[in-house]
Amino acid sequence: MKWFAELPPQTAAFLATVLIGFVIGLEVHSYRRAHQLDLGFGTTRTITLLAVAGFVLTLLDPRLILFGIGYLGLIILLALYYHHLLDRNEQSLLPILIGLLTYPVGALALLQNTWILMLYTVTLLLVLGEKPGIRRLSDRVRETEAVTLAKFLIMVGLVLPMLPNQPILAELGITWHQLWLSIVAVSGISWSGYLVQTYFLPRSGMIVTGLLGGIYSSTAATVVLSRRAAEDAQAASRPYSSALVLASGMMYARLLALIAILGHDSIAKALVAPFVAALLAALFAGWRLKPAGKQDIDDEGAGDVKHPLEFSTAMVFAALFVAFAMLTRYMVATWGTTGLHWLSFLSGFSDIDPFILSLLDGHFAIAQKPISDAIIIASASNNLLKGLYALVIPRSSLLLPGVLALLFMSAISLIWVIV
Repeated sequence: MKWFAELPPQTAAFLATVLIGFVIGLEVHSYRRAHQLDLGFGTTRTITLLAVAGFVLTLLDPRLILFGIGYLGLIILLALYYHHLLDRNEQSLLPILIGLLTYPVGALALLQNTWILMLYTVTLLLVLGEKPGIRRLSDRVRETEAVTLAKFLIMVGLVLPMLPNQPILAELGITWHQLWLSIVAVSGISWSGYLVQTYFLPRSGMIVTGLLGGIYSSTAATVVLSRRAAEDAQAASRPYSSALVLASGMMYARLLALIAILGHDSIAKALVAPFVAALLAALFAGWRLKPAGKQDIDDEGAGDVKHPLEFSTAMVFAALFVAFAMLTRYMVATWGTTGLHWLSFLSGFSDIDPFILSLLDGHFAIAQKPISDAIIIASASNNLLKGLYALVIPRSSLLLPGVLALLFMSAISLIWVIV
């Protein structure tokens, strides 16, 4: 494509406009043929010429006045055409909307970066070509998801910018902005895992459920898997144990990503080796425990996992964040590194995210190694908690292979700290 890069900018923009308009026209034609619609408006030639018209009017008048007049004329023309369709009991708006969206392609080619034009084009083509998949996804989406998205946008776009970058307590050094940024990061990662598990891989098998559940919350995934094992009268040990271990393995990947996203690069680098070692141990154990052949258990995904984006959950996280910060300061001031390590071990029997993030954001006069060791200890003790859940909830030794693997992972982490 060296020759294309050497073309004059306007020539390259014109060729891109013609090519994109033609491809969109082909996709519209394919859509009509697949759904047995009359030819009507939206042939390949018409769509291509609309893109060229937008290009020419933008080229003639960079102020976009001619472009706007042409757009207004096109809207009036297509409105009259749609009125004609209604008289014939035809109500499809899609070809008309695609025509209106193709007209600006030439202007984008002239005035915007290439990646914006490509992103715009790919979006149009995906919406046109993936109707069955989009419809299936739309049928599965729950009514509450729009409200959930609104909550997340409020958390990110409204609350976060409004919070001052001032300490909550002068002694802790943690600001309101740092606190809420941690909540947003944890919620965003958990929500991503929840969405993939719920809508894209809803019947993916127990093992994939364990992997995705670990992105959401390895502790929650452990509880869910243990309950299902208890309710399954004919449960086999291998798929449940494999999913259990893989969920805990994903905890390490999740924590490492979270620490890096929040800008604690030096701590993230210090944790790469022990966390990757624990993750590899989990993957190996999960692979050894997986059922032979195609004996995995079908699973409904995250159907019984609580939604991760709730304001009540955020408030609990904030309270734990501040409480752990105060406890950390007291333990370090009173017993030094030994006190920090004991606190990190005890924090593993709760939600470790608030403890780890408060430890990273606070000012506790602690060196980097004790902080990274405390995070490793917290993750190890959290595996002990999950192993306890896996033994107590099913009230049997069904998940014992998975529990032993969790103990092995905890041992690896603790040995790393001791050595």
